Amino acid sequence: MRKRSIGAVVLAAGASTRLGTPKQLIRFRGRTLLEHTIHVAVAAGFRPVVVVIGAHADRIRQAVVLPPGVRWVENPRWPEGMSTSICTGLTALVEADPSVAGALLMACDQPYVSVALLRRMASAYRRTGAAVVACTYGGTFGVPALLDRTLFPELLALEGDHGAKSVIARHLHRTIQVPFPQGIIDLDTTEDRAKLLRRSTPRSTDRS
Repeated sequence: MRKRSIGAVVLAAGASTRLGTPKQLIRFRGRTLLEHTIHVAVAAGFRPVVVVIGAHADRIRQAVVLPPGVRWVENPRWPEGMSTSICTGLTALVEADPSVAGALLMACDQPYVSVALLRRMASAYRRTGAAVVACTYGGTFGVPALLDRTLFPELLALEGDHGAKSVIARHLHRTIQVPFPQGIIDLDTTEDRAKLLRRSTPRSTDRS
C-alpha cells in the first residue's frame, strides 16, 4: 500500500469565453466554484494542493482566500491550452513535495465533486497500485483523475489544448474507474449556469 502523500492540481486558468464571466467565481451554495473545489481537495486529505490560474488571475486572487498550505501558481502560457496548465501545476506540485506519490487533477467547474468521492479515489489508488484512478460519466472518463507519478513525464509532454485524457487512454488497462454521474455537469455556457442555479437543493447521497 502506498504511504506517500498525494497532491492535487486544481486547473483554474481558463478565460470562460463562452460563459462571459469567470466560472471560477460563480457562487453556488454559499461558495464560489473554485473555493468549493479547493475545499474538497483539502478536506479529502490531498497534500500539497496547488491552484493554477491564468486568465482573470488578479481578480481571482482578490476574491478567493486560500486555506493554509494551498498555493497559487500562475500560468502565463494559459492561452496555449490546457497542457500548459497541467505542466505548470505538476511542476509546482513536485517543487512543493519532491516525494509526492501522485497527482489528482481537478477542474474548477464541477460543482458536485465531493469529499467522499475524492476519498474513494485515494483509497482505490493506495489499495490497488493502479497507475490511474479516473472518474466516469456520460459514457466516457475524465477529471477528477488521479495519476501516479510514473506518468508525470507523459503529462509534462502534453502539448496544445490536450488534457490528461489522452494519457489515461494509453493506460486504461491500468486504470480504476470510479462512477461519478454528476461529473457530466459543468459550466461552459450561460445555459449551463442557468440550469445549475435552477437545480433543487437535494443532489445525491454523495456529499462533501
